[in-house]
Amino acid sequence: MLSQIQRFGGAMFTPVLLFPFAGMVVGIAIMLKNPMFVGESLANPQGLFFQIVHIIEEGGWTVFRNMPLIFAIGLPIGLANKAQARACLSVLVSFMTWNYFINAMGITWGSYFGVDFSQDVGGESGLAMVAGIKTLDTSIIGAIFISGIVTALHNRLFDRQLPVFLGIFQGSSFVTIVAFFVMIPCAWLTLLGWPKVQMGIASLQEFMLISGPLGVWVYTFLERILIPTGLHHFIYGPFIFGPAAVEGGIQLYWAQHLQEFSQSTRPLIEQFPQGGFALHGNSKIFGAMGIALAIYATAAKENKAKVAGLLIPATLTAMLVGITEPLEFTFLFISPLLFAIHALLAATMATVMYLFGVVGNMGGGLLDQFLPQNWIPMFHNHASMMFTQIAIGLAFTGLWFLIFKSLILKFNLKTPGREDSEIKLYSKADYQAAKQQRGSDIATQIIEALGGSNNIRSLNNCATRLRISLIHASQAAADDIFKQLGAHGVVRHGDSIQIIIGLHVPQVRENMESIMNNPTQSSSFVTES
Repeated sequence: MLSQIQRFGGAMFTPVLLFPFAGMVVGIAIMLKNPMFVGESLANPQGLFFQIVHIIEEGGWTVFRNMPLIFAIGLPIGLANKAQARACLSVLVSFMTWNYFINAMGITWGSYFGVDFSQDVGGESGLAMVAGIKTLDTSIIGAIFISGIVTALHNRLFDRQLPVFLGIFQGSSFVTIVAFFVMIPCAWLTLLGWPKVQMGIASLQEFMLISGPLGVWVYTFLERILIPTGLHHFIYGPFIFGPAAVEGGIQLYWAQHLQEFSQSTRPLIEQFPQGGFALHGNSKIFGAMGIALAIYATAAKENKAKVAGLLIPATLTAMLVGITEPLEFTFLFISPLLFAIHALLAATMATVMYLFGVVGNMGGGLLDQFLPQNWIPMFHNHASMMFTQIAIGLAFTGLWFLIFKSLILKFNLKTPGREDSEIKLYSKADYQAAKQQRGSDIATQIIEALGGSNNIRSLNNCATRLRISLIHASQAAADDIFKQLGAHGVVRHGDSIQIIIGLHVPQVRENMESIMNNPTQSSSFVTES
């Protein structure tokens, strides 16, 4: 069960990766339409500059305005066992069918379900427009639910052989036909139960606001501490992209009100207190610096140059784009204690910032969220909040450094570069050699280390990790073998194994699937049936 939940969480990351660029476009466009930054002449709605920026901004809203549809289509990429593209097509058709059924049932039997489909979408109506269909606002929760059902049908029915005279209905057609009839009770159950869920969500939002700093601490701690399990997606997802904190999710709500917030002189925490649940990105910037400095400071003198070469790209990746796993997994497998301290510090820092009035949409890194969506547009009227945030962040950077350095020395932890450390450090030449080996060679070696393609039950990935379910876990090689192949670490649980590869993990997975599905590429393996 845990393996399946982890796989589901990893699949969610595929559509999530579309948001950073879209957020940058919207944030910059809104800033360029703000007269406080470009002047009254350029911010004139009748001017050519304003009109061009407006057109570009509308393109940036594509991802935000179609979140349910994107999540529904994106999940099969990670969940479908085969023919992922066809699974995406089946999910698209079925998801829209489900919404059409909800629309028709709501209009016909709305009084029975207690839903008034004559209301306008948005607000307290509980309605939304999805792909041009007026339906219940189930946000990404409904998308994930329907996508999961249809993908399961795809995995079970896609290869089902039908009689010859029904051959035209095989494959994706058969999956979509079955899903069509499954969507009918799904739509009925959604209309019956979702209005009650919406009431529960409203109560949850109220509780979160009342809990204030405590809620921020618990949320941030869970978001960090669950990273090794891959379950952290289920913590931030409902807040950032779903309705847990605010209707439509923090990401969408913040972007929609960005100009309003930036032009108001009222403290941001009064305008958007829910923004406390999107401060977890601060640990990716301020925490990453402290951790890297501590590891560097405790390395042996003769290894410091190599350690710097290892830490600089990992730290910059965390700070600039918010991908922390290459750095965090550097010390996670050496000492889980350090990771627990890291999660405690991250939660405490976010809470202290919140207590001092810091809020926003800061779950990513400097390039995708902090600068374009927060610091630059908010600087004119909220500069004091940013200076407060940076001061608190740098103070915690010092705490990270002192605590990590003290623990590493006290317990003689074998962080990279320490005397007699078994952690291998890579020089530039080693890196270049490893880079040349990537592709089919590294994929072949990983398959072999997993016990061959016949031992792999399922294969998918998230942002930096391969997630594999094995038939016989005992046939997988030792962790050191995977590390020699370039992995940052390995997580095992029952028959499931996670191999931390890095940001190029999608290419590694595709090469592995290509080898497993084409036996002529490697004589060592047999194609999985």
